[in-house]
Amino acid sequence: MNGVGAAGTAIIDMLLSSGVKRIIGCDRDGILCTGRRVEMNPVMRRYAKRTNPERVKGKLEEALVGADVFIGVSVAGVLHAAAVKKMARDPIVFALANPSPEIMPEETEGIVRIMATGRSDYPNQINNVLAFPGIFRGALDVRASEINDAMNLAAAEAIASVIRKDELSEDYIVPGVFNRKVAKVVAQAVSKAATETGVARREKKITNNQE
Repeated sequence: MNGVGAAGTAIIDMLLSSGVKRIIGCDRDGILCTGRRVEMNPVMRRYAKRTNPERVKGKLEEALVGADVFIGVSVAGVLHAAAVKKMARDPIVFALANPSPEIMPEETEGIVRIMATGRSDYPNQINNVLAFPGIFRGALDVRASEINDAMNLAAAEAIASVIRKDELSEDYIVPGVFNRKVAKVVAQAVSKAATETGVARREKKITNNQE
């Protein structure tokens, strides 16, 4: 995970909630780890304790050795093909810095199995518009008192479920931003998760046209 600001720490929380065990966070000064000499703020110190169980030290390149997935919510050009080659077999790269990603897709050809960016001119655009309308609709429909981890994970799984197995490919892992099914499916999943986790204050969803 390159970038441990608001977006990066939220992603780390979701990954931990979903059962991921080995996460290494990085910032401009390198890998987050307890005892790092570079001064860290309280949030960074907290995430240093929650991640990097093997206490890997160094820069981003060291963190990538043997890694299955790179997620970048940082700055353009920080990731290089040489470092990607050190990742595990069939690596997944989510280079989400906008408008220029951490590495351009052209630089990863023949190296990665799946490549995603935040841009609309490449396959697999990761855009928060896929999540927010449905999450808010689902929370409002049951008058949820909060949006918790279970609701966020339900939204993520709902987004993924929109793509049928026979449609799934390396260049199509996430539905497009204009797919009208997404908001409805996400809202239903979020409402259900809110009810199951006890934060819903209304049993029955409001019927509304989300098509």
